[in-house]
Amino acid sequence: MRRSLPIPRPPRLNEMERGRFLTGSTMGHVVRMTATGAFGLTFVFLVDAANLFWISQLGEPHMVAALGFAYAIQFFSISFGIGLTIATTAMVSRSIGAGDRYLARRQAGVGIVLAAMVQTCVASTVVFFRHELVALSGGVGETAELAAHYLAFTMPSLVPMAIGMVASGTLRAEGLAAKAMYVTFISGLILMIADPILIFWAGFGFDGAVIALVLFRVAIMLLGLFFAAYQHGLVAMPDGDAMRASAKPFALLAVPAIATQLSTPAGNYLLTIVIAPFGDEAVAAWAVVSRLTVLAFGGIFALSGAIGGIFGQNLGAGQYDRLRSTYRNALLFCVVYTLTMWALLAATTPLVIEGFGLSGLGAEVIRAFTSVGVGGFVFVGALFVSNAAFNNLGRPSRSTLMNWLKDGALTWPAATLLAGGFGAVGVIYGQAVVSVIMGGLAALWGWSYVRSLGPEANVVPPPARPWPSVDRYRRR
Repeated sequence: MRRSLPIPRPPRLNEMERGRFLTGSTMGHVVRMTATGAFGLTFVFLVDAANLFWISQLGEPHMVAALGFAYAIQFFSISFGIGLTIATTAMVSRSIGAGDRYLARRQAGVGIVLAAMVQTCVASTVVFFRHELVALSGGVGETAELAAHYLAFTMPSLVPMAIGMVASGTLRAEGLAAKAMYVTFISGLILMIADPILIFWAGFGFDGAVIALVLFRVAIMLLGLFFAAYQHGLVAMPDGDAMRASAKPFALLAVPAIATQLSTPAGNYLLTIVIAPFGDEAVAAWAVVSRLTVLAFGGIFALSGAIGGIFGQNLGAGQYDRLRSTYRNALLFCVVYTLTMWALLAATTPLVIEGFGLSGLGAEVIRAFTSVGVGGFVFVGALFVSNAAFNNLGRPSRSTLMNWLKDGALTWPAATLLAGGFGAVGVIYGQAVVSVIMGGLAALWGWSYVRSLGPEANVVPPPARPWPSVDRYRRR
């Protein structure tokens, strides 16, 4: 006789809170969730840029270039965790919107276990093939050896980071914006303090950056589990039966979400290959551009994750008019935010060039990014908004298609073509041109889909319960 999953006493219906996103201004929810998410995420990106800055102060350009190669490779691995976070957020928020918190807690637990398992496999693979991956990226000599060394010691820490990311996504699905922010903010503060201490005061140099990054990722896991599982009781760990029953529903969301997330590092990886022949100065500048991108546009990256819970809860509750207003308001927020960042980056370009010790070709790449490349992010933001809509409203494969067309099919040939005419800065121009085209198309397709939704629409419903529902036990 099969052992059944222990069922805690289900709460009465009047004890269950309604989803936080089902009432109130959708613009208010978009701004609140994005602002808190952006603050925590941007702080993480800030300390990551600080990590690069402290390494640059050692006066060894090849160390900065090594971080650039390692970053491009790690970006792939992190995308698996992001994809599973998106899937968990979508499932948990739908269940909350439908009023089934019992199911939502177990879905969060499944997401955490799956994230740990998948990221363990990915990290192990990258560590084993790290030298080949760095060489394929264009790294040679001492730069390649440093990049491989960095990957060997930091890749295993992606497992606790993935657990923390899923826990943070569960907090966002519930609408606990501040707590999700604390996960990244406090962890980032640890990294910011540890970096200069380990790199300079303790004398570890390059290895100091490695140790600080590992501490940061472990802190994300501990804080995420503390807030989501311990403090708010949003996570209940499943047994083997529950894991097997949940495999298909999660795969339907997670596989296309992971594939979508992989497109960005794939594009970044291809662009690193294009810019690598121009030398260490160009690669070092490209590493700075990568950090500036995530630092300046943390609000845009946070926007995609922040509005996922808003979409999911209102889909679960069948409030389709609020889906449309959320989409419109997210696009408006995106435009205002991006234009503000463009002006700020253009004004601070000389400070960035001087602060990171760039000159010659490296300085040219930075100027091209802050004057032209940043403009493309108006449309990249629109692409992220459509991604959130498709991922959380039952059409995740559309996000996969649009992102791979942009990053996998068009960015590399555009960058290669323009690099042939403009040199290293052509990589920046090619990326911007493709962003404008694909971001505009994605925004229109996403809006067309959201407008079509209604009670009669063929939208994928919340996944079937892999565990007995609360209602079943109430009727006994």
